[in-house]
Amino acid sequence: MTKYIFVTGGVTSSLGKGIISASLAKLLQARGYRVTIQKFDPYINIDPGTLNPYEHGECYVTEDGAETDLDLGHYERFLNTPTSKANNITTGRIYQNVINREREGAFLGKTVQVVPHITDEIKRNMRILGETGDYDIVITEIGGTVGDIESLPFVEAVRQFKWEAGPGNALVIHLTLIPFLAAAGELKTKPTQHSVKMLLEYGIQPDILVCRTEHHINMDIRKKIALFCNVNINAVVESMDASTIYDVPLLMLKEQLDKTVLTKLKLSHKSEPNLDNWKDFLGRLKNPTSEVKIGLVGKYVELPDAYKSIIEAFIHAGAKNECKVRVQYIPSEQLTPGNAIEKLRGLHGVLVAPGFGERGFEGKIEAIRYVRENNIPFFGICLGMQCAVVEFGRNVLGLKDASSTEMNPDTPNPVIDMMEEQKGIVNKGGTMRLGAYPCDLKKNSKAALAYGKTHISERHRHRYEFNNKYLKDYEHAGLTPSGINPDNGLVEVVELKNHPFFVGAQFHPELKSTVANPHPLFINFVAASLGYARKN
Repeated sequence: MTKYIFVTGGVTSSLGKGIISASLAKLLQARGYRVTIQKFDPYINIDPGTLNPYEHGECYVTEDGAETDLDLGHYERFLNTPTSKANNITTGRIYQNVINREREGAFLGKTVQVVPHITDEIKRNMRILGETGDYDIVITEIGGTVGDIESLPFVEAVRQFKWEAGPGNALVIHLTLIPFLAAAGELKTKPTQHSVKMLLEYGIQPDILVCRTEHHINMDIRKKIALFCNVNINAVVESMDASTIYDVPLLMLKEQLDKTVLTKLKLSHKSEPNLDNWKDFLGRLKNPTSEVKIGLVGKYVELPDAYKSIIEAFIHAGAKNECKVRVQYIPSEQLTPGNAIEKLRGLHGVLVAPGFGERGFEGKIEAIRYVRENNIPFFGICLGMQCAVVEFGRNVLGLKDASSTEMNPDTPNPVIDMMEEQKGIVNKGGTMRLGAYPCDLKKNSKAALAYGKTHISERHRHRYEFNNKYLKDYEHAGLTPSGINPDNGLVEVVELKNHPFFVGAQFHPELKSTVANPHPLFINFVAASLGYARKN
């Protein structure tokens, strides 16, 4: 029988429920259990696909083409197993499902209410992954904080679920904050007590408390929290601030979070967790032998979470190269022909990031021109690849007005254009080319040598494509289309001959980079940047 763990948060948002969930899952996986994690978000958007990155960070895309919360990226990076549409549910999706069923007459004329109809739909979604038979343990992270109006139906669903599952089959981990008041010179437990009191008002007794803190909590504080919050003293777990999120599984192992969970779920401890590869990764991450500076050119750089998967892919690839990757954020709107040299000077590589819309487009093109002409390693992802195509068209092929129809619908040289099947689409959510698609790489191309194979599958999220009418012109001039979709002939990868590293990918390679399997294109880009740094 599948066991269920629910992770809730209190006091404040951004305490790291996603990292705690992923770390616990990693420890349980390392003990031999089959584990998956799902995220329930309380907002009314159907998915994060239409949200501005400033609102909610990056939109993470799964193999099956679901646009999801960025926490699913953490789940995949830690567990090295793919997630799916079933791993991320929003209030919007829950209500949409219930309203659709009401319109079909499924409720036989009954009054449709939050309890039981909405909560029943939430519980149904909580069970979907557990009922596949693929997992021993399902961890469900509830977004937001306890006390938010919008998360109330989810908290009520957890209460019902735990009661229905019976003792030993479901437990609640509550993540809370123990702030340090400098004026008093001590840690304060009252916010945690109030948060647990609120959970109790909703009918939920947390089984384990994970306490975020900047200072170690001593035994007296643990006893106090245990007494006032009705938990065992060994169920009060300290979660100290860490230098990297990848330290957290080892910190939770030290606090015996996994043992406490297994005991409460009446599961055997099996063997001690095997974390040798994880420790090896951490050793290389923390003891680099060299350093590179890579510029990330994008229009959302004020919020690093907008490029979360790219940053993590650099961490994985840096550790693989025993190299510290220092990412320098460069707002694309600030780049002009006059200041590009000054802004990009001293960098050993430049990555031009994905994005949508016209803002910052010309700045990205200026950055690409500079790195192309100066043989600085370049990596373009999605819009970054499209910008490379436009820049090459303008400055090498002499198509001065080359552009993407996304930025200029009337351009006489639409080197990037919308696919025919996209032109009639009105709704924006979930209608792009999304999820995994195959790609055939040309033998001996930089991409094929990086992957070590010629048939790959990568995840997409875009509407516009390389315009194949210009294919021969580009190939003749030296920008090689080295990756092609075998089903529709669309260009997936372009690369420049006679350049240390100049690769543009229409897909999002960062989405498949994990601790166990750093992405080959990132590994090679970092290695090329390292080579450039040593020469210069």
